[in-house]
Amino acid sequence: MFYDSKMSKNVTRPCAFPAIVSVLRRRAGGQAWVWCAALYAILGAAAIVAPPAHAQHAAVGNGATINSNTNGNGSALERRVKAAFLYKFLGYAEFPPGAFFDGSSPVVIGVVGADDLAGELARLVAGRTVNSRPVVVRVLRDTDMQVPLHLLFVGGADPLRVGRMVRQASAAMLVVTECEDGLRQGSVINFRIIDERVRFDVSLDAAERNGIKLSSRLLTVANRVQKGVQ
Repeated sequence: MFYDSKMSKNVTRPCAFPAIVSVLRRRAGGQAWVWCAALYAILGAAAIVAPPAHAQHAAVGNGATINSNTNGNGSALERRVKAAFLYKFLGYAEFPPGAFFDGSSPVVIGVVGADDLAGELARLVAGRTVNSRPVVVRVLRDTDMQVPLHLLFVGGADPLRVGRMVRQASAAMLVVTECEDGLRQGSVINFRIIDERVRFDVSLDAAERNGIKLSSRLLTVANRVQKGVQ
């Protein structure tokens, strides 16, 4: 199953920063602009969708505060933030020679175990490019792990399953997970929720094994950068 960014109808476009601030200040209180400024500084032009009125935000380092509630809006906001990060990660990664068939080949993102996030990501990247290349989002199943990908996101909190998926995805380059000890399972970047904030750790060893060079700008905002045996 494919989510082709060119076929998505509900396109999320980048908004002007003042407009985002205005919306968030009205909906989430006076401190919302602090969170917005911090996240916008990191994500640049990534689309940021204002959450419902009762979703609260606070100033953070490299993510948004995720407050769960009975309506599940905290999870929706978490998906939006992670989707924005996944798109922006591509701009801070240098892929090895031969990663693309030709100059017009798309950047391919595979998502397994997180269909809702895949849909959010497809809407976010619709009409956008990375280094002048279009972006395609693919929804994968456990049997699709040999598909060549530039970025693979493995959803789920089960480290054994995640580790198995990562090992099977030998053709993937930039592997991102969201489970406990995700880096130990072989991922390059692992999302973590710290004090209800979406943050991420980075393994330079895994990036090197996969032929990926990560920008120092990305490493600067990481929660933790791992190098060598821990």
